[in-house]
Amino acid sequence: MTRRRRALSPEERELWGRVAASARPIRMQPVRVEEHGAKAQPKKHATPPAAFRIGELSRPVAAAHDHAPMIEERLSHQPLRMDRRTHQQMLRGKLKPEARIDLHGMTLAEAHPELIRFVLSAQRAGRRMILVITGKGKLRDDHGPIPQRMGVLRHQLPHWLTQPPLGSIVLQVAPAHQKHGGGGAFYVYLRRS
Repeated sequence: MTRRRRALSPEERELWGRVAASARPIRMQPVRVEEHGAKAQPKKHATPPAAFRIGELSRPVAAAHDHAPMIEERLSHQPLRMDRRTHQQMLRGKLKPEARIDLHGMTLAEAHPELIRFVLSAQRAGRRMILVITGKGKLRDDHGPIPQRMGVLRHQLPHWLTQPPLGSIVLQVAPAHQKHGGGGAFYVYLRRS
């Protein structure tokens, strides 16, 4: 069953014209009141859409979110302040650490003073390369809108080693080789006393 459209009476047209004249347009284009039965012309684009070929991106890729870089990326971009050959041997795990500290299971408040004490005593003893084990961190439920990084000690360690009193003692910080702890440990190369 099809429904027949009823034509507007002259009074209804006049009423509609007054309502349309009193309304404010949303767009900046003038409002047209069309007669019943007249079909609206399709809008023509001022400029044709750009040609698209298979394999191309549909739109330019915007800059990625500004996430803080990973620790390994940050440490690899720091300037080299030690002998290049020694640095390469250190990264390959060829140098044996002269001392080590394990910060597993400590809170930030416990680990920071312990790290300062250990690094200062290692430097006084004449040690050059030490190993700081932080662990990779454990996964925990993330219920908030702001994502939390895994491994708080691991992310805080490079900051601690650049701040006083350790900043003047530490020459280089690098992620440890797999045989010395991999992603859960760092080599810290100290200045001579």
